[in-house]
Amino acid sequence: MSTPVVEILGPDGQPLRNRASSYQGAGAGFGGQLQDWHPVTSTVDAALLPQLDLGNARADDVVRNNAFASNGVQLHIDNIVGHLFRLSYKPRYQRLGISEDDARAFARDVEAWWMEYAEDPDGCWLDAERKSTFTMLVRQAIGVHTRSGEVMAVAQWRERAGINLRTCIKMISPKRVCNPGKLQDRPGLRAGIEINRDGAALAYHVRNTDSVGLFGDGMGHRWKRIRKRAANGRLNFLHIFEPTEDGQTRGANQFLTVLEQMQMLPKMQHTKLQNAIVHAMYAATLESDLGPEAASQILGADDGTTKLASYMANVIDYHSSNAIKMNGVKVPQLLPFERLNMQTSGNADNGYADLESSVLRWLAAGLNVPFEPFAKDYRGSSYSSARSSMLEGWRYYMGRRKVIASRFGAQVFGLAFEEALHRGELTLPRGATRNFYEGKAAWCHCDFIGAGRLAIDGLKEVKEAVLRIESGLSTYEKELALMGEDYQETFKQQIRETQERKDAGLPPPSWMRVQALGGETVEEATT
Repeated sequence: MSTPVVEILGPDGQPLRNRASSYQGAGAGFGGQLQDWHPVTSTVDAALLPQLDLGNARADDVVRNNAFASNGVQLHIDNIVGHLFRLSYKPRYQRLGISEDDARAFARDVEAWWMEYAEDPDGCWLDAERKSTFTMLVRQAIGVHTRSGEVMAVAQWRERAGINLRTCIKMISPKRVCNPGKLQDRPGLRAGIEINRDGAALAYHVRNTDSVGLFGDGMGHRWKRIRKRAANGRLNFLHIFEPTEDGQTRGANQFLTVLEQMQMLPKMQHTKLQNAIVHAMYAATLESDLGPEAASQILGADDGTTKLASYMANVIDYHSSNAIKMNGVKVPQLLPFERLNMQTSGNADNGYADLESSVLRWLAAGLNVPFEPFAKDYRGSSYSSARSSMLEGWRYYMGRRKVIASRFGAQVFGLAFEEALHRGELTLPRGATRNFYEGKAAWCHCDFIGAGRLAIDGLKEVKEAVLRIESGLSTYEKELALMGEDYQETFKQQIRETQERKDAGLPPPSWMRVQALGGETVEEATT
């Protein structure tokens, strides 16, 4: 006689042994909580592009009308870019056949030319609209990237009085890039971008903005096709975003994971504010236990409205004529079935502060910004916790600076640098073995110095920087870059100030008595 086989089933009715041998997250979950969760497996474009316009419109709306959303965007701008996005030009001289000294001398000329051209506050030559300096363009790019997940711009060629260079940049709002006629995507055309079989962009369809008025979306009904690169290979359309997987055509904005919470938070605050106002308006209320039967007897059943008004008038006259006082304070004398309730605000919060803090932490996590500056709430934060939060945010900001801001800046710099060489504004060092086009990546290699890292305790962090330099773990270039400064400019300024102090008969700064004066004694340095 054979032994019967016992099969243990799980909550979903399937054999338990099948569930036990797989990942729990791919099963029904403990108690079957996950058995009805069946998300569709799709590419990032299939998940993003059908609702791209709606998601970006919602992000724009919360940034316009939500203080925390606006602050989240501003934190990205201030920490990634800062007040000056300074060029640090570093040509790869090893690949160009020039010496390191020639490369440094050429870099100084290029940086001086770039500062004059890109940061002219009056001319704003780099901006096609003549409104923004280069730093302002990068700040705008980071703001748009935070709201829309991508940066778009067109390299234009404009002849302008007052300057020989014609290269300028026209920023393009991502909402203007879409399929002509708002038609559906098709092979080779996705969300306004023509792509080849490898997914590389070939051209962009940009909607015009001729329809400007009080109504509508401000965009017209004509599209212009702009090629990614010109016929000579020069970059024509700048499109920058960080893809999350292969085949991604457009960027996803930073707010998609928190839009629901971001939309509900103002409603919570408005409701709580109204509740507080109501509690503040009424110090006390009179309540009556007069039931329906007693009311019917008093008011009668024939003309209840007239008798109710007469009854309420009698009640008011009664309370108005009450003149009983104790020590100058009026003591109310109530009618039968009445009671006096004092309204207090002792339960006004009712746990709202904790709920709001929880929502704000969710929002800060979704936007990848530190909670304290995002919520403007430093209560309960120690030095260690605040510094840990700031450093975690700084690592994120530095990634965004390198991948988005610096890449955008490097592409703009490369376009202007190419024209400056052609027009003789700049001259390549003698002896270079490769011209601009043969070694474009080496000639255009650069970095950018943006906002410095926030110092919570300046003294501690300066000591830390000094120890890193003295122990050989860091350099002045890196430490000053963390402060948002260029070490070469700092050194030059220190030399000038040292000489001026010496000419004025002032002693050198104490930190220079050993480091900068070498074997001289303090007496020798001051004579």
